[in-house]
Parts: sequence; C-alpha cells; structure tokens
Amino acid sequence: MEEALKIGIICHPTAGGSGVVAAELTLALAERGHELHVFSYERPFRLLEPRKGIEIHEVAVTRYPLFKYPPYTLALATKLARICAAQPLDILHVHYAIPHAVSAYLCRQMLGPAAPKIVTTLHGTDITLIGFDESFYDITRFSILESDTVTAVSESLSLETRERLDVDREIEVIMNFVDTDEFSPDKSDPSIRARYARCGEALIGHMSNFRTTKRLCDVVRVFHRIADRLPARLLLIGDGPDRERARVLAEELGVAERVVFVGAEEEVASLLAQLDLFLLPSEKESFGLAALEAMASGVPVIANRIGGLPELVEDSVSGYLTPLKDTAAMADRAIALLSDRDLHQRFSQASLERARVTFSRDAGVERYEACYRATLAK
Repeated sequence: MEEALKIGIICHPTAGGSGVVAAELTLALAERGHELHVFSYERPFRLLEPRKGIEIHEVAVTRYPLFKYPPYTLALATKLARICAAQPLDILHVHYAIPHAVSAYLCRQMLGPAAPKIVTTLHGTDITLIGFDESFYDITRFSILESDTVTAVSESLSLETRERLDVDREIEVIMNFVDTDEFSPDKSDPSIRARYARCGEALIGHMSNFRTTKRLCDVVRVFHRIADRLPARLLLIGDGPDRERARVLAEELGVAERVVFVGAEEEVASLLAQLDLFLLPSEKESFGLAALEAMASGVPVIANRIGGLPELVEDSVSGYLTPLKDTAAMADRAIALLSDRDLHQRFSQASLERARVTFSRDAGVERYEACYRATLAK
C-alpha cells in the first residue's frame, strides 16, 4: 500500500464549481487515508462539519487603514508558510492561479528547499479574467510556469491557456467528477416535486451563481417559449447579481407565477433529482459542473456549444448543444424532448450512464492521486 500524503488544498469557500470540486476532493482524499489541510478565508460550505483527517485553516486578513483593499494574497502566503513550517506538507494543491498559485509561490520562496510541491488546477475564471483585465497577464503566466504541475478541467481550457498565455508546458487534463451516490435519480421524491410543479407539468431547472456569464435571462426567455407550448414550471437554484433582472424579465414575459427562485440551497441533489430538464445557456463554461450533477441525477441537459461543454454533453445522445444566444433553438430542442416520453427516457439513461462511467468520483480522485505522486517524483 502506498504511503499516505500530506496535502494542502487552497480554494475559494463559495458554492461555485471550483469550490465544490476542491471540497469533494478533500473529502474523498481523507476517506482514502491522506492528511488534508484546507486553506481559505472561511470554512468551505461543503466542509462545515468536522471530518477525520481534515484540518481547516482560515486565513484572517487584517484590515489596516493604509490598504484600500485587504492584501489577501500576502495573508494566505504567510498562513501557508507558517503551517508548512510547523507541520511539513508534501503538496500544495491550489485551485485557481490567481491569487492562490501566487501565494503558494511566495510560500515556497519563504521556506526554501523545505517547501511542498505546487499543483495548480485551472478552472477557467483565472484565464478568462485576463480577457477583462490585461494587467493580470504577466502574473498569471508566471504563476503557471512556476507551478510544478498544472492541470485543467477540460481540453478546451488547456488549449485556451496555452494559446492565450503563450505557455509552452504540459497542462494535464483532469476533468471534474461527481459523487453519484449523492447525485442520483434515487433522490426523486414526488412530495418534493409537488412543492414546485403540479401534476402533468414539466419541471425545468437551472443552477448557477447568477453571474452575467451564466445568461440567466436567457433561461427565462427559453422557458417562456416552452411554457407557450407545454405546461411547465422553472426552478432557479442559486443566487447572484442577475437574480433581480431575471425576476423582472419573468414578470414582463408573463411567466413570473411559474418561475420559482429557491435561493442558494445546500441540499441541491434532492432538487436536481426532481427535474425533467436542465438548461445551461452560459457564454463561458470551462467545464459545467452543474450540468454534470444534473446528468448524474438522470436529467438531460441542453447547453450552448461553448468551452468544455461539448466534452461533457454528447449532442443528441445525453442532451443537446445549441449555438450561443440562440434561445429559440434551445427552446425547440426542449419542447421536442419533453414532448416525447421515449426520447426523454433514452436521454435520461444516457446522461446517467455517462456521469457514472466517465466522470465517477473514484476515477477523478485516483487521477489526482497519481498526479500528486508524479509531481513528488519530479
């Protein structure tokens, strides 16, 4: 049996894809006997309960009048160095190059030869950020080049990183994974479904952080077209800046009474299992973890043909891929799927099988374990 590792996980604590993957990876690695140390500015939402083998290190950021914005990168680097000096770690696995890989690099400079190896996982926002602000270009490229190993959650993101940052190094693709015990059709429950949809109504869903890039208003527009043809309800799971815009649009289109905002629910698995269809009209999506969780729940997905989504959703097999901003095409696909019970059942089964076979939790965690050991051998 291989020796257990001491691993530091640096992540954002929020409910976004990177935070979910980091938390689930932490839980799975601890179950396999590794020692985990999680660094974040607050306890990650999926690690709220104490777990054997997992220690949480919250990074306190001092607010000092000299600084308009608290220097989190420096506070994190200092925390990493202190913990690693007191109880040496083998690996620092950072989720996002900015700012986490920069903090890990500073930690290594402080500790010298005793510093742990650095594995940086790119989730997408760290790269697309450069498209909004070129001032991050040099530091993002530097942190990637200085990492011992770099991974990306899709082939699309790996290619985009190399091209956009002019990076000539290996970027290993380790796709996101899903716990198919947690996300499963077995959690379908007529009593839960009845809270949101009447008998005979299709229940359509979307889950995200409601940022502009998720195009929440397009979800409402697609639903409006569907509701013109079929009895249906829309379940919006999450919260964020575009919530109010979507609410106003639903009122303008006359579907507000059939749109339910459930907020940022912790028990999302039970909600996803009640759905008949999941919509993801994002304009940027490096992987699409919410779509994978829906698929694991036996729910077909209709998404845009962008980013890493074609690597997840098999067009016309486990769901449909449509052109960006083409809400009419997305609605037409949805209506056709919801109107044909046999077709819907085939797509549902294909979604479930793809999640369980290609994106299983065990396979994903084993790939990260192999990545850590290969990094230590460099």
